[in-house]
Amino acid sequence: MVDSPSPRVGLFATCLVDLMRPIVGFAAVKLLEDAGCTVSVPEAQTCCGQPAYNSGDNPDTIDIAKGVIATFEAFDYVVVPSGSCGGMISHHYPVLFEDDPEWKARAQAVADKTYELLAFLYDVLKVTPAAAFDGTVTYHDSCSGLRELNIKDQPRALLGNVTGLSLSEGNETETCCGFGGLFCVKYPDISEKMVDAKVADIVATGADTVLAGDLGCLMNIAGRLQRRGIPIQARHTAEVLAGMTAAPAIGEPMGPDNTHKVSKV
Repeated sequence: MVDSPSPRVGLFATCLVDLMRPIVGFAAVKLLEDAGCTVSVPEAQTCCGQPAYNSGDNPDTIDIAKGVIATFEAFDYVVVPSGSCGGMISHHYPVLFEDDPEWKARAQAVADKTYELLAFLYDVLKVTPAAAFDGTVTYHDSCSGLRELNIKDQPRALLGNVTGLSLSEGNETETCCGFGGLFCVKYPDISEKMVDAKVADIVATGADTVLAGDLGCLMNIAGRLQRRGIPIQARHTAEVLAGMTAAPAIGEPMGPDNTHKVSKV
């Protein structure tokens, strides 16, 4: 465990979680509180700025980043249920302020205490949530989490403690699903072929559920599975670890709870 008996964690909910899959935010809060953290979800938070950054719009990205830094710098840790947004804050924020010593120092301080959720649970808190799941799953390693944050073994170690869960690995677990944020908008034909290859690999595992730590990847994969009529569910790993699998899978109607914003927790 960390030195503090109750570390103060600021949950960066992410745009996709807040707008499309709020249950991931609730699962993250549950996991962190069960591990002894004091969790806050600041209402002032906005996007991490990655879409603007990837488009080359550094001025707007800097404005967004300043807001994120000011909102979260008072916490002991910043935890993100997304390798993509986590990588943006921890790797790219300091670079944005290379010519501004004051903001570079503030950005680096936030970057140094920013963690992706699953890595934070396993590497920092060193906890193994007690959960149960009846089914066979396969795991998709998102590009940002894998290549920027070195997240590979942590989710599998956590899932190894889930009662009833069987993990069936694919041959292409580290291959991009084709989402890539703006990539799938700019290059839809290439993206489609990539997600088809990913879906074929998932099907070959015989799993009934595909898990990942990034909602963007999961939404892309889930959409392709549904359009092809393949009855494999897609879920964020946090949902399984928090025991929140009674909710519809990603891509299925969430019902009235879908209007609940994580930022209102």
